[in-house]
Amino acid sequence: QVQLVESGGGLVQAGGSLRLSCAASGRTFSYYAMGWFRQAPGKEREFVAAISKGGGNTWYGDSVKGRFTISRDNARNTGTLRMNTLRPEDTAVYYCAADGEGEEYYGGTYYADVHRYDYWGQGTQVTVSS
Repeated sequence: QVQLVESGGGLVQAGGSLRLSCAASGRTFSYYAMGWFRQAPGKEREFVAAISKGGGNTWYGDSVKGRFTISRDNARNTGTLRMNTLRPEDTAVYYCAADGEGEEYYGGTYYADVHRYDYWGQGTQVTVSS
């Protein structure tokens, strides 16, 4: 098993930036692909970004492409989501998640599926004011 803890959320003005971190503990972090999802009040959980186990492949949701960047440091058991040019519609609770089954060559459709992930953090609130 792996335990995940997100940090870095907060309140930011539109156009600003935030950096979210996901600290992993337990089983070796490099065994897992990592994803970021978000959920706004009254809405379903939405795919934001994912990165493969070794970090060689990344995928993004359409609404964040070109603005967000996902990365990971397996030596430090940490994942990061850098968010630039934030918009009010980015306001949500952001979750990191881990999937132990996906391989490097799997496509974005696989990693965008919330049901693929077995382990989830508690979430961190991101609020973007207009």
